[in-house]
Amino acid sequence: MSVFLTTILTFFQSYGYPALWVSIFIAAVGVPLPVALVLLAAGAFAGLGDFNVFLLALVSITASVAGDTVGYLVGRKWGSRALDWLGRSRFGTRLFSPRAIVRSREEFNRRGGWAVFLTRFLVAALGGITNLIAGSELFPFRTFLACDIAGEVIGAVLPLSLGYAFGTSWEDVGDIFSQFSLLFLALLVAMLLFVRLLRYLRFARSIKRMEAARDIPATKSASRISPTHVSHLSHPSHAPHAPHAPHPSINPMIDPPTPSSGPLPGQ
Repeated sequence: MSVFLTTILTFFQSYGYPALWVSIFIAAVGVPLPVALVLLAAGAFAGLGDFNVFLLALVSITASVAGDTVGYLVGRKWGSRALDWLGRSRFGTRLFSPRAIVRSREEFNRRGGWAVFLTRFLVAALGGITNLIAGSELFPFRTFLACDIAGEVIGAVLPLSLGYAFGTSWEDVGDIFSQFSLLFLALLVAMLLFVRLLRYLRFARSIKRMEAARDIPATKSASRISPTHVSHLSHPSHAPHAPHAPHPSINPMIDPPTPSSGPLPGQ
């Protein structure tokens, strides 16, 4: 058991529901705290009769949604301004173009809801970063809130139920839960790398097709002059005949009579 977990559980056992709310709120804002293990222990305590499991679920959901909203608003106010400044500044344009920022916002608006929903319970370590990114990418707040509440309900009910069911064995369940989260994160990274590889291959194929299409007109123009035609022009026997010059013995013109040396008749 880590030092953070021991401190949080001691704080929780001493001050009850408010201590749990503050701990989960701080974790939702972005501080890396073992919230899933805390909820497993809280469910085990509820199974022993120390706390009400329904109040624990309500406290956990409200604290998580409040912390996620704070992270979203921080990203919306300062993160979006930072991205806009980078898109206009000379330093930022060296890293990425303004068009890339617009495309990333459009992409997150299409698929960001799943990222918000899944990072509430499957990959909780990325929850705080996802909140900041959602705000920076100007993701609609209503959609963010709906996905956040749906994910936090699962993220609170699941560990509380497991802790309530397994009781004193909650630490063993926590180890399995942590390993499952790491496995899912590894699979997610592998899938992202695979998708990027497919996009790169498609891009390379499109470039090859463009180059091939560019070379086709030159090939067609070269094929119009056939080899037989070239040999026909180059061979002297097939060269075009020049017009025949008149034979020197044949004069096409009639010479005028040569004048005689004597006087003409009648003179």
